[in-house]
Amino acid sequence: MVTDAVTQVAEMRQREGDATAADITQCLDAIATRVVGIRSRAPEVVKAYEARLRQRMEQLLSEVEAEVRPEDLLREVAVFAERSDITEEVARLDGHLAQFREILDRQGELVGRTLDFLSQEMLREANTIGSKCLDSDVGRMIVEIKGHVDRVKEQVQNLE
Repeated sequence: MVTDAVTQVAEMRQREGDATAADITQCLDAIATRVVGIRSRAPEVVKAYEARLRQRMEQLLSEVEAEVRPEDLLREVAVFAERSDITEEVARLDGHLAQFREILDRQGELVGRTLDFLSQEMLREANTIGSKCLDSDVGRMIVEIKGHVDRVKEQVQNLE
C-alpha cells in the first residue's frame, strides 16, 4: 500500500515535470524565433537611421543652402551603428538558450536555481538589446521575449 502510494507520487511528479519541461521548451523556442528576427532586423535599423538622418540633414541644410557632406553623414551613422550594436547581446542570449536547454535535459539533478539564474541573465540581455536598439519591430520582439522569459521563470520556480 505505501509502496503503491510512493510509486504513484513518483509517476505524478514525472508527468508534471515532463509537462513543465515541455512548456519551458515551447517558451525557449519562441524566444529563439524572436532572437532570429532581431538578428535579421538589426542591419535594417542602421539603414533606416541613415535614411532618416540624411533626410533631416538635407532638410535643415536646404534652409541655409548647404549640402550634406558624405563624410559627416558617414561619421554620424558610424557612431549610431557602434552605439546600437547588439551583436554581443544576441550572441549571449543564444548561448543562454543553448545552456538552458542542456541543463533542462539533465535527469536526476537539482537544476532549479541554475535555470532561475539563466532566466535572469536572458532577461538582462533582452533589456540591454531593447535599450540599445531603438526600433519598434525590435522593441515588439523584446517585449515578447520578456513575456516568455517571465513564463519560464515562473515554471522554473516549480523545479528542484
